[in-house]
Amino acid sequence: MSAFKYGIVTVIIVSLFLSSCKKFLEEKQNQKLVIPTTIQDLQALLDNSPLINRNYPESGELSSDDYFLTFSDWNTQREYVKRTYTWEKDYLFEAGSSNGWAYCYRNIYIANTVLYYTDKINVSINDIAAKNNAKGSAYFFRGICFAQVAYIWGPSYSEETATSDLGIPLRLDPNFNTFSIRSTLKDTYNQIIQDLKEAVDLLPEESIHPVRPSKSAAYGWLARIYLSMQNYDSALVYSSKYLDRHSELMDFNDLSQSATIPISSINKEVIFHTILSRPITTSRIKVDTILYHSYDVNDLRKTIFYRLNSDGTYRFKGSYDGTTDPGNWFNGIATDEIYLVRSECYARKGDIENALTDLNALLVTRWKNNGSWIPITVNSANEALNTILRERRKELTQRGLRWIDIKRLNKEGANIVLRRLLNSQYFTLVPNDPKYALAIPEDVIHLSGMFQNPR
Repeated sequence: MSAFKYGIVTVIIVSLFLSSCKKFLEEKQNQKLVIPTTIQDLQALLDNSPLINRNYPESGELSSDDYFLTFSDWNTQREYVKRTYTWEKDYLFEAGSSNGWAYCYRNIYIANTVLYYTDKINVSINDIAAKNNAKGSAYFFRGICFAQVAYIWGPSYSEETATSDLGIPLRLDPNFNTFSIRSTLKDTYNQIIQDLKEAVDLLPEESIHPVRPSKSAAYGWLARIYLSMQNYDSALVYSSKYLDRHSELMDFNDLSQSATIPISSINKEVIFHTILSRPITTSRIKVDTILYHSYDVNDLRKTIFYRLNSDGTYRFKGSYDGTTDPGNWFNGIATDEIYLVRSECYARKGDIENALTDLNALLVTRWKNNGSWIPITVNSANEALNTILRERRKELTQRGLRWIDIKRLNKEGANIVLRRLLNSQYFTLVPNDPKYALAIPEDVIHLSGMFQNPR
């Protein structure tokens, strides 16, 4: 079975974009509907960072185990948040266009619009670089949006079952009337990789701002994708390509431990900037107690990432977003993540020396410079891997990565069981449960006839 064909009423997944797109198309002197005529017109669509770089799906982060809600805080949330938190089987999204699925497919529509017109616009030799940037950016955004949807609404990737597992709809043109095909998981990930590799060939080495993608950003996303597929050889290749270009890390000793917002969004580690939607107020999101106490007293992340609440719990303040809301969930590409990707890949190959070289290069920048730092040593590749995975969770908390990590690690037998406690009632999600592929929004199912994910 290579694909599953289902019609999708595409207006429900791009409705947020339609009015702004129409306005853009009509803003000509004669006020008539026209098509984009310059590469600059297309680049303007991609440079709308409040639209393109924000509101990525938060449901994986809501479902993960890096935080908890008290019963009173949980009881104040919108219904879909409450249901997502306890891993219910359905109604995990608000109806209409204000959910992660719709936001992603809106961006995919924008990307497809740019790709459709780039080859129809004649450019001078002076505009070839601009054309390549627009086209490469469109492939990049389409690829990462497909990836975000697959991470949340698809099962964990397994080469043995990928040709039969349900993937996601792969919209590859801007025609609203084209019927979608819900691809297999194999086809889904092949398309993501193809888009990102097309982006690599077209994007510049460096972008003018982190909201624009670059070649390095595409390398980082390819490393992330291959890691989630458990293709560690390819993840090693692309993490190395990235680190060959960007290896500089912040020294947390240079940051203010007491600052409300200790980390700026414009820092030497952030190569590409995106933000997840976050429907829960920062003060209500309590850091998992076991996670918080796993940091050494000399580990600066304990004070840079977290602050004490009045009730004795802790909240997160260490986002790489760097805005006035310190709890925003950054999920872009940053150098610390790529060090951990490569370190893990080395450990899985049995290369302990290089695995620890990368891990220690990161951790020394997170440690108090009071003479307490001792480089990590291990006795086996398995011990190195377990250490790296613990540090991965501590470094990359609330980045939108924990959910897909749990999914892939449980595929390998990690046996991570998730539990919630609310008003003396326990909720449990066991490894490899079908609910790890979240229910597709019910309005999409109702209007399209698409198969719902198994419950």
